[in-house]
Amino acid sequence: MMGTTSSRLSTSRPLHGHTTLLSARQWWGAGLLALLLAFAWLVPWLVDADPARQQLSRILQAPSLAEPFGTDHLGRSMLARMAAAIRLSLGMALLSVATAAIPGVLLGVVAGWRGGWTDRLLGSVSDACLALPGLLLVLLLAAIAPGNFWTLYVGISLVLWIEYFRVVRARTQALVTSPQIEASRLLGFGPVMLFRRHLWPELAPQVFTLAAFGAASAILAMAALGFVSVDLRPPTAELGLMMIELLPYYHEAPWAMAQPILVLFVVVLSLNLLAGKDPR
Repeated sequence: MMGTTSSRLSTSRPLHGHTTLLSARQWWGAGLLALLLAFAWLVPWLVDADPARQQLSRILQAPSLAEPFGTDHLGRSMLARMAAAIRLSLGMALLSVATAAIPGVLLGVVAGWRGGWTDRLLGSVSDACLALPGLLLVLLLAAIAPGNFWTLYVGISLVLWIEYFRVVRARTQALVTSPQIEASRLLGFGPVMLFRRHLWPELAPQVFTLAAFGAASAILAMAALGFVSVDLRPPTAELGLMMIELLPYYHEAPWAMAQPILVLFVVVLSLNLLAGKDPR
């Protein structure tokens, strides 16, 4: 009898269950993001262009068959630079989100599950990190290690993990007292099985939504820091840095200035559409 009950519980559905189908809005976001990824990764294979190569005889050329996106103020290919900038922004966002989500989710589950002094201690750590503005944290890291790209990554990750921690902790606190988890505990199932079977199916939609919003926030933060030239230096192809470089030439080449702005808008829009509903 006990074996039959254990088998039923181990194969039962999650607490509430979630559909895996994407909404129309999320499909649009996924489609836009797929197009951006295809552009960013196919351009280096299809076009022999170095994003850092200067050709002073081709300064601020308008889009043409030879250069579909034209050239910038140093004669560099805008096509190659836009592809490189998208790869950098999306790669940085993915890295920041991954390293923020993993500790944020794990610490949130531990705090919500254990409660007591563990919850208070981890909550105090998150509050202390939240008390320091993200931009100030990045500037402090940049002052300690100037010219190192990792300061952007570390600063953004230290800010993003708090969102995952707070959402997961609150949701875990509500789930640990559910009848399903209590029954599984009485039957002797371990924490790993309880997390995999009961907690994660409930947490996953909220975590993935936070990840999409966090990726958009990371890209905007990096563009803002690039615009003020914090730890990003030419000839790096980055959207914010490209904006400030091309700003003096918006009269002569408005199409060049518009490209990084438009790409930043589309990248952030695709991630926000993919995120769906804000879990908070």
